[in-house]
Amino acid sequence: MTGIELVEHAPHTTHDLPAALGRALAASRIVDAAPDPYRPGGWRLRAGSKVGAVVVRAPGETPLTLRITPKVPIARLFFLLGYALDPRIHRDGSVEVAAHTELVPFLAQTYERAQERALRQGVLQGYRHTEEASSVLRGRLREADQVRRHHGRLFPLEVAYDEYTTDIPENRLLRAATEQLLSLPRVPAGVRRALQHQRARLVDAAPLVRGTALPPWRPSRLNLRYQPALRLAETVLRRESPEHLPGHVTVDGFLLDMNKLFEDFVCVALREALTAYGGRCALQARGVYLDTGGTIRMRPDLLRYADDGRPLTVVDAKYKAQKPDGFPDADLYQMLAYCTALGLPEGHLIYARGGARHASHRVRNAGTVIHQHVLDLEQRPAELLGAVRDLARMMAEGTGITSP
Repeated sequence: MTGIELVEHAPHTTHDLPAALGRALAASRIVDAAPDPYRPGGWRLRAGSKVGAVVVRAPGETPLTLRITPKVPIARLFFLLGYALDPRIHRDGSVEVAAHTELVPFLAQTYERAQERALRQGVLQGYRHTEEASSVLRGRLREADQVRRHHGRLFPLEVAYDEYTTDIPENRLLRAATEQLLSLPRVPAGVRRALQHQRARLVDAAPLVRGTALPPWRPSRLNLRYQPALRLAETVLRRESPEHLPGHVTVDGFLLDMNKLFEDFVCVALREALTAYGGRCALQARGVYLDTGGTIRMRPDLLRYADDGRPLTVVDAKYKAQKPDGFPDADLYQMLAYCTALGLPEGHLIYARGGARHASHRVRNAGTVIHQHVLDLEQRPAELLGAVRDLARMMAEGTGITSP
């Protein structure tokens, strides 16, 4: 198996690849890929905002392992991920981060430890509702289905019953995520053995069918010990890598989109920080339109409302590099449209990196002020959350709300 290592948002590099694999990478959009005009057989590759590892397989070719390393330290990336999933169950420092410089080994060990804690007291059991045709009466007879499907025949019986079992959505998710991680490259041997042991404990949970929706589960007191592992399992299973490409090419692996990860973290952290100032926050706010006819839909990342429903604060998060001559102009135009449609005097753009910590622009002939903020993701978690709280205070004070 051949391998290529790239760094998120690094310049293009040229690699010798079979045409089938080069075309597969170009079609996958995991990275920017194009033939090198100056090197026969060479392909110019550049990673964007997706990080992780995938294996690309094409008929007759040696499988290719592609690893993309994030610019953000691995430990910080997992803090962002854990906090965005659920601030209440986030755990920092549960894995020896110095041992890992890649996403997949860190993810595998983090998940294995979360799953070990979940299963430490035994495999969770619950009631599963089943409706089926049976040769014996079990539970209750579904009389309407019996008449409609079997037209007066005695057997089979259409029955419904609740069974106390380990084959429940929680265990199905853990088993599927475990199997997915075991298929990935670069999982440490010790972690792989532990995952194989945990998979054996979950053998009675039905495997998930690839391409189908994940089984829903609800947080409760009964599955509290499972919840950190379940959040990570859903992250593993909702990865960004495509599974099939034209020409019988398959792609399997795990990718995180740093754009979405940063957006999720900023919105969740701001929502938590703004609760001290009253009102309510909507993430990916719905029902916002640019025109009076309601045909041009807008979707701000975060919109804070007063208790009476008035919009108070609008925020958009942008994980992108600053241009040499300033922040991207299109972001300013987008935020101006939000402020205009919502009737707000101010709007806030938050970037993952850039130059100045804060910049403000007053729009000519409108008076709207657009603020641009930068969060340093290399800060320690406590410092990063402190910076978010400072932003929340600035936003609340800008709307005229009294600080607590």
